[in-house]
Amino acid sequence: MKLSVTRDSLHKGMGAVSATIPTKTTLPVLSNILLEAKDGKLTLSGTDLDISVSVSIEAEVEAEGSVTVPAKKFAEIARELPAAPVHITADGVEIRIESGKSRFKLFGLPTEEFPTFPEVDSGDSWSMQASDLHELISKTSFAVSSEESRPILNGVLWQLADGTASMVATNGHRLARLSVPLEGGGAPDADLIVPPKALQQVGRLFEKEGEVSVSRSKNHLAFRTPSRSVYTRLIEGPYPNYQQVIPTDNDKKATANKDNLAAAIRRMAVVASDQTHRVRMSFSEGTLSFRVQTPDLGEAEEEMPVDYGGEELEIGFNANYLLEVLRYMPGDDVLVEFKAPERAATFRPAGGELDYLCLVMPLRLLD
Repeated sequence: MKLSVTRDSLHKGMGAVSATIPTKTTLPVLSNILLEAKDGKLTLSGTDLDISVSVSIEAEVEAEGSVTVPAKKFAEIARELPAAPVHITADGVEIRIESGKSRFKLFGLPTEEFPTFPEVDSGDSWSMQASDLHELISKTSFAVSSEESRPILNGVLWQLADGTASMVATNGHRLARLSVPLEGGGAPDADLIVPPKALQQVGRLFEKEGEVSVSRSKNHLAFRTPSRSVYTRLIEGPYPNYQQVIPTDNDKKATANKDNLAAAIRRMAVVASDQTHRVRMSFSEGTLSFRVQTPDLGEAEEEMPVDYGGEELEIGFNANYLLEVLRYMPGDDVLVEFKAPERAATFRPAGGELDYLCLVMPLRLLD
């Protein structure tokens, strides 16, 4: 194998693939990246057996071939090389890298040991606007559970039905759901549970412009553009019926400036309990009052104007959950809907910019 690439394209390509490489593994080859030179391209591939990533960059290929190279060291070399063409040659498991007056030699492993990527037929595929995919991922994946006792909730539910794509994530205490129309159709009705790490890779690898082709097999999903691919194993099992926990009878509504609300909650969180992060919120006509009391630490109070005309109500929330919801909420104002102190509250963009809903379960208030 013999080729030349620019330092910038190699560095960017390595940066895109490196996040897939496991930091600890019992299979040494998983610490390597597969380099394949063919048809004027250098393709870099990495996998942890659950998620696989490939990135192709332009190259002057003098001799086609493939080799594996230690990912961490190769990435460090690519980062530190001077701004000059990079020449890469490989013979067996020996790889030589030259740029300017810098020379490196690394030893890889036989390419036969590198795992093959899953076969996901592009025939059963559909296309999505990359911008929609980015929105779906960023506005829901933050809400997944990190508890291993409920592995289904460690994934993001991707629902495809009636020309709409929806992503849902929850940890049992908070929930986020976003729905967008599927332009062009072609997507089969399906409920897919996708690991959030795979979706993070999709968000990192694909630009927000253009389209992404999505394909599925029985147990895998593939996201592709002409130069980049992400393959992921799907999480198996039924996702809980999340719709039954979304209240339909919340009759109290408050509209608040999103940034002002987040700023007030951040201030209250300073003296909130490190265990519960509980903040007491009292709604009255035109006013939202905050109060935090933490034994052996201190107290905090604040008021802010809101558009609210219902009955007075006190409700407690985990401040961290509220801040996450507000961080991803689009628009200037947020609509909060609730019914009683022990019932879930929902949060939506007040302007209806997106079909976006977040739900937060309340905390019991201690008098």
